[in-house]
Amino acid sequence: MARIELDLAHAYRPNPQEDEDYALLPLQMVFRDGGAYALLGPSGCGKTTLLNIISGLVTPSQGTVQFDGVNVTRQTPQQRNIAQVFQFPVIYDTMTVAENLAFPLKNRGVPRDKIKQRVGVIAEMLELSGQLDTRAAGLAADAKQKISLGRGLVREDVSAVLFDEPLTVIDPHLKWQLRRKLKQIHKELKLTLIYVTHDQVEALTFAEEVVVMTRGRAVQIGSAGELFERPQHTFVGHFIGSPGMNFLPADVVPGAPAGATKLGVRPEYVTLAEPHAAGALQAVVTQRQDVGTYWLVTASSGDSVIRARLSPDITPAAVGETAWFSVKGSHTCYYKDEELMA
Repeated sequence: MARIELDLAHAYRPNPQEDEDYALLPLQMVFRDGGAYALLGPSGCGKTTLLNIISGLVTPSQGTVQFDGVNVTRQTPQQRNIAQVFQFPVIYDTMTVAENLAFPLKNRGVPRDKIKQRVGVIAEMLELSGQLDTRAAGLAADAKQKISLGRGLVREDVSAVLFDEPLTVIDPHLKWQLRRKLKQIHKELKLTLIYVTHDQVEALTFAEEVVVMTRGRAVQIGSAGELFERPQHTFVGHFIGSPGMNFLPADVVPGAPAGATKLGVRPEYVTLAEPHAAGALQAVVTQRQDVGTYWLVTASSGDSVIRARLSPDITPAAVGETAWFSVKGSHTCYYKDEELMA
């Protein structure tokens, strides 16, 4: 495995001048040896470009990529010793499951007994042991993607295993099982894994640390708890959580830096309050949903919208009625120009 250090920027067009010209704005990032990471963000944010730069499929237009302190910026994926799993299965239909899993090892001249042992371990982890002699052509899409995952994981000597939205073709009810399986494999094999996804559930359940990206920027790197409790950027607050963080205009208090200031609070931490209570906001209820384990209430206050997840034991005000919501507390965050204030 390898410690991966990035200090780079990338533009697909020549002579970039403005932020919009860059696919990846200047960033510095370290992936530690044996860590499990996710690159999370919407389509077009730069996460696949970043993954392909790490793998060697794309050479950054500026800066360097280092593996264990060695500059590999101009090296190919083969020279970097990278395994990459793509969005759609990359396998040989004419081969059996066992032959597909063995192929990366045969290419490297691994002894036959070692290949058999390693294929058996990976097949058992991915629950493919009963299909080792089956030709891949006859398998469903999810089984083929399991083989593709296995081909990425079968080599023990790789610097890192990179996943580019590998569960896209998987049936939704199987995604949870495969995420759990990948997490188990990481724990057992201690591989450096980097996983690209636009799905926050995939990212937060798989990775030890998540890199949240938007418009070519990595706006925060942190654990699920850090991203939820203290988003460093309003985009993280919006993107993480269901629903995302509430943002309300806030008055600048004396001594605070100048600029547009917002109060941010998760719906989970919004509670009902007495009228005119300190730190409370008056709003008109526009929607309320009984989700079973909680009430999801949406209310309007001027141009602002606030959402609250309330206890099922509470009966919130009806649509059209006025309610007071407590929005200030130990979990409340404050932002200036979209960045978390110290």
